[in-house]
Amino acid sequence: MKKKILALLLASAMTLGALAGCGSSSSSESENGEAAEETADDQLASILEAGEIIVALEGNWAPWSYHDEDDNLVGFDADVARAIAAELGVEVTFVEGDWDSLLAGLDAGRYDLVVNGVEYTEERAEKYDFTDPYAYIRTALIVRSDNEEITTFEDLDGKSTANSIASTYMDLAESYGAEVTGVDSLDETLELVLSGRVDATLNAEVSYYDYMDVHPDAELKIVALTEEASNVVIPTRKGDDSASLREAINEAIATISENGTLSEISIQYFGSDITQE
Repeated sequence: MKKKILALLLASAMTLGALAGCGSSSSSESENGEAAEETADDQLASILEAGEIIVALEGNWAPWSYHDEDDNLVGFDADVARAIAAELGVEVTFVEGDWDSLLAGLDAGRYDLVVNGVEYTEERAEKYDFTDPYAYIRTALIVRSDNEEITTFEDLDGKSTANSIASTYMDLAESYGAEVTGVDSLDETLELVLSGRVDATLNAEVSYYDYMDVHPDAELKIVALTEEASNVVIPTRKGDDSASLREAINEAIATISENGTLSEISIQYFGSDITQE
């Protein structure tokens, strides 16, 4: 894929050069300067030139991204990002941060992508462009095992929940009238539920099952699930400078989906294939 992209960039540059040669010397210099500026403003071209793509994720949200016993960064999103980078022919550098800082860092240009179980919403689409989905998840409403008051999302009205600040889960909880406490990790979230400091939490169904696999005695239960699965996507900055990057990422996602890599990564971390709608 990298050779294909480089060939397209080279062909574009040669075409610009040929057109510039038909004019005066000053015109040629001006057009060449504009072409160089366009290349510099193209995010994919910059990534390929540097040989590195910078990806942000939380790093403490198992099984999406977390550190193993040897402190290696692993998880579904981490491995998906590595597979995409391999398709682009570049190295991946990870930046870890709290959820509410990830999209802000993307805005500021501190990294190229956020690969962190981001769900598509119309509100986010007003500010970001998105790749094709690479996974599909449902949101679970989780309470303590002895909680009989909350059985539906509507029961959250007037109750308290814990969720990552500015997350889809926080927005959904608030839409049902819950008072949300901001947290930094899934473990912290569920500890607040277990201790009774909050009534419930909303999170990815697969994350709940992964937590229960590690903590089988945790007195938690799922009482409701969203009917439709959410699209998990990769946000990029809006604008023409990121268009070629999104196209290349979509090609990479299609390739690792078709060759089975995406499904293998999902089964490794979730025990099931969440990459199929």
